Amino acid sequence: MVQAPPANLVVLRDRGSVPLAPDPASRSAQEQPELPVFKELLTKWLRHKLADLKERFGEASREYRALSRQYVKDPREDEEMAEQNAKHYEAGVTSPQDERGLPGLERFYRRAMVIEPTLSCAAHCRYCLRAYYAPKFTMSDAQMVAVARYCGSPPVSDHLREVLITGGDPLVMPHRLETLFGAFVEHAPNVQTIRLATRIPTQDPLRIDSDVLQLFHNKPSLRFELATQINHPVELFPEVVDVFKRVMDLGVKVYAQNVLLRGVNDDVPTLVELYDTIRRNNLEAHYLFHAIPLRGTHHLRTSLAKALTLATRLTSGGNISGRAKPMFAVMTDIGKVVMYHGTILRREGRRILLQTGYRAEDRLAWNPGWQVPASAEFDDEGYLRVWYLDGED
Repeated sequence: MVQAPPANLVVLRDRGSVPLAPDPASRSAQEQPELPVFKELLTKWLRHKLADLKERFGEASREYRALSRQYVKDPREDEEMAEQNAKHYEAGVTSPQDERGLPGLERFYRRAMVIEPTLSCAAHCRYCLRAYYAPKFTMSDAQMVAVARYCGSPPVSDHLREVLITGGDPLVMPHRLETLFGAFVEHAPNVQTIRLATRIPTQDPLRIDSDVLQLFHNKPSLRFELATQINHPVELFPEVVDVFKRVMDLGVKVYAQNVLLRGVNDDVPTLVELYDTIRRNNLEAHYLFHAIPLRGTHHLRTSLAKALTLATRLTSGGNISGRAKPMFAVMTDIGKVVMYHGTILRREGRRILLQTGYRAEDRLAWNPGWQVPASAEFDDEGYLRVWYLDGED
């Protein structure tokens, strides 16, 4: 039995997500949203490392491809494929402090708010979650303070205990982060943990200078965590390892989320080496994500069946320490879904119906403007199920 959505919910019927019918690949060009061009962008440091890997191992090597497939634009990105989402989900928050809403606020979960101070990055990952977010923006100092005030105001503050500051990459503008952190100390004492998501340590480690490290000083009321993404052990160059050590020496916890990418890390030996290397350098393993069905990413996505096989052999095959095991998850239109027994309900073509533990009334309590996407439905207990577009091998 499938319930109808609660009466106070708005069901969003056209967001570029996986519809119940027809298949996304059948949508005409006129129906596709106009999206900005996601340009290739690499730092000089990354270009130097790519040239070095090419010289040492060859252009066809796993070492070179592990980095190039993450950053070098592939012609297949422009092909028409079923992956057409421009966003991984819709969770924007409208603040009553500004009739236009504060840009860069998203909330899906009870304890945490996502804050995007900027959509700019030092380099463009080709599978980026926010590649096609538009319009692009960077918060002003005044907006930073307004965000902190909003996070500290009731009823938002009732359950909010941590924020994830992401983007873009917030470390492209460390001076603005000092304003934001100070505003949290002053206006949002309910926020106890700040997670800062960045790939700059692996894209341009020389930018992690004294000004950046100073961000984590003299704020005893805040606990800092640095979230990063490392998809292949080759990315842990000596300069990168040194940067993480300098950050951890300040008492900042560093954890890595990883994306399963075809031709980068979609085999057990690479994953074992990746998580062994992460642990050896005192980073904590977090999520291993199935690559999200976003526009231009078809060639980087494995099937969910292959991903589950790899995750099982990695975590339940005696290959790595239990202290280094990640959680395997998919990012759906309604949030992260960790894959457990019974999560996959059924398949229709390339679409897979997943069971979640999310309830719509909870989501509305944390984010009153949230709308149920067309890819979601309700089970007989009121929990959300969501259709997810599979990859191919």
